[in-house]
Amino acid sequence: MSTAPDYPITDAVREAMAVTLRGCEELLPEADWQKKLARSAATGRPLRIKFGLDPTAPDLHLGHTVVFSKMRQLQDLGHTVIPLIGDFTSMIGDPSGRNTTRPPLTREQIEANAKTYFDQIGLVVDVDKAEIRYNSEWSDPLGARGMIQLAARYTVARMMERDDFRKRFEAGTPISVHEFLYPLMQGYDSVALNSDLELGGTDQKFNLLMGRHLQQEYGQEPQCILTMPLLEGLDGVEKMSKSKGNYVGITEDANTMYAKVLSISDTLMWRWYELLSARSTAEIAALKREVEVGRNPKDAKVLLAREITTRFHNAAAADAAAHDFELRARGGVPDDIEAIVLAGAPLAIGQLLKHARLAPSTSEALRLVDQGGVRIDGAVVSDKALKVAAGTFVLQVGKRKFARVTLS
Repeated sequence: MSTAPDYPITDAVREAMAVTLRGCEELLPEADWQKKLARSAATGRPLRIKFGLDPTAPDLHLGHTVVFSKMRQLQDLGHTVIPLIGDFTSMIGDPSGRNTTRPPLTREQIEANAKTYFDQIGLVVDVDKAEIRYNSEWSDPLGARGMIQLAARYTVARMMERDDFRKRFEAGTPISVHEFLYPLMQGYDSVALNSDLELGGTDQKFNLLMGRHLQQEYGQEPQCILTMPLLEGLDGVEKMSKSKGNYVGITEDANTMYAKVLSISDTLMWRWYELLSARSTAEIAALKREVEVGRNPKDAKVLLAREITTRFHNAAAADAAAHDFELRARGGVPDDIEAIVLAGAPLAIGQLLKHARLAPSTSEALRLVDQGGVRIDGAVVSDKALKVAAGTFVLQVGKRKFARVTLS
């Protein structure tokens, strides 16, 4: 990039560079980003930082918030973050990492999902200070003529260098022509926003580089790109995914969220600190040293669980979740368990667990009994043929599921 004159690399610029690099997978080109930071510091002009979201599903988990957390770090440095809702590109469907054509969304699905995204993004990013945009603002007016002119700025050969397109072509899997438009339109978003930096997951690198290419085609200074890694889920192995069941949903209740964070391994905890915590690098390093010289790692994990639960709920909910977790760990009964009234005594234990909504089916309920995971008033139930008499009692499954049942 051209930055004449060259601006000084101050301690503040170096610190901003360290914040940018924290936890990131790749920053390209690093030297250009440092120059942009130096120019911003000298001139007082905030940098424009873009992150596109196609509202393809309404619910987000902690894995999605890795990029949000980076946006907030850069926002706190005084730069302008631009959460870009891809209401136009969602109608194409992002082919990244897919071996089949992604079905496009309807306008109604896009609008419903986008509203939920805003509510959830706002739990991490200060949306009042953000520049929230929709790419239909400039994509719809482009029209057929503009789309043809845009497509002329990139070759099919270059498009086929993209890994997922190449693999599908070699395997004889169909590639629809409209899928070539997706990276072009995402790149054109960077032109429309005149972005200095675009954030994305590692699977978005091709699309992010497209933005650099098109900005140069349109005579703009090219953006830098920053990719963030995929967050490992609760198992510490697979990436966080609802389909794999290893996720923490950011709209889950506080007790569940707190308990899930505490369930991760001591090793994974530091990875989560790096990618999710708002604590400084120095604070995390000091905490890690304390653990290395003998402090119980659970103390650090509790701090992380409290921070995350507070972020997506509030401090009072985090305190209550911590109390609830310790009570359950000691075998105690939480104060706020659901009260359920059932009829049909005496009732078979499998039916009882199903009707109390502590098991999805009778067969699953009996499997839980086999595993020793069912208690009535603290006593383990071992008889799958048990018929429970009328009365009021606490029914428990595992460590976290309770119901106060009145059976008549």
